[in-house]
Amino acid sequence: LKTQTPDTPIWQVSSIGKSLSKRNPSPPFITSTLQQEASVRLGMSPDTTMKLAQKLYEAGAITYMRTDSPRISNEAMAEAREVIQSRFGSDYLPATPNVYKTSKAAQEAHEAIRPTDMMRHPKLVAKMLDAEQAKLYELIWIRTLASQMENAEFERTTVEITAEAGKRKLDLRANGQVVKFEGFLKAYQESRDDEGDDEDSRKLPPMKAGDALEKRAILAEQHFTEPPPRYSEASLVKRMEELGIGRPSTYASTLAVLKD
Repeated sequence: LKTQTPDTPIWQVSSIGKSLSKRNPSPPFITSTLQQEASVRLGMSPDTTMKLAQKLYEAGAITYMRTDSPRISNEAMAEAREVIQSRFGSDYLPATPNVYKTSKAAQEAHEAIRPTDMMRHPKLVAKMLDAEQAKLYELIWIRTLASQMENAEFERTTVEITAEAGKRKLDLRANGQVVKFEGFLKAYQESRDDEGDDEDSRKLPPMKAGDALEKRAILAEQHFTEPPPRYSEASLVKRMEELGIGRPSTYASTLAVLKD
C-alpha cells in the first residue's frame, strides 16, 4: 500500500489497532528438543545427533545428553549471565535467572544438555573438535545462552481499510508485526519444521486513521482444512514425546529401526 493524494480517498485507513506481545526464550535442550533442532537446523538424523553428542560428552564439552529435564545448575546460570552481560549488555539480561519447569516424568537428578563451561566459546572449542561436532556444540552453546536472556517484544498492528470498488464498499485488513526489542532473538531463533508464510512477520509502513491509500494488490485467499503433513524425523520425535512413547535414550534408536 502506498500513500495517495488527499483528494482521491477511494481507499482509506478506517482504523489501526496495535498491541504489544512478548515471546519467551526456549528452555535449554533436552534430548528430544536437541534431536528436533539438529534435524531442522543442521540436517542431522537423531542417530547422528546422539553419536556426536556422545563424543562431546566423552570429551567433557557438554553435560549428559540423555535427559528430559530443562534444569541447569546455579553455576551454569551465573556463567551464562556473565557471558550475556559481556556480549550483549545489561538490557538483554533479566533481573533474575530464567527457570524452566520440569515435567512430572522427568528425572530431577539430571540437568539439561548444556556446555560444561559457558566460557568456552564455540570458536575456541572448534579447534579441538571435528566440523560436525563443532556445529552441534555451537547449537547447544547458543541455545543455553539464549535461554537465560530477556524476552523478545513485538508490536502487532492490524489495519482496517475501507475500499470502494465501483458501487461496492469493501472492508479489508492488513496485519503486520514489528520487533520492538530483540531480546533473546539477538542470539538465537528456534527453527521451524514447516515453511508456511508467517503473517506476523510482514512489516507495515507508518499509517494513521484517515490516510488515503493506493491499491497495489489484493490477496484473496481461500483456506481448506488439510490433513496433517507427513512426519519428519523432528516432528516424529516431538509427537513421540507428547504421547509418552519411549524415553530420551530410545528416541534415536526407534527412528533408526523405522528407517531401516
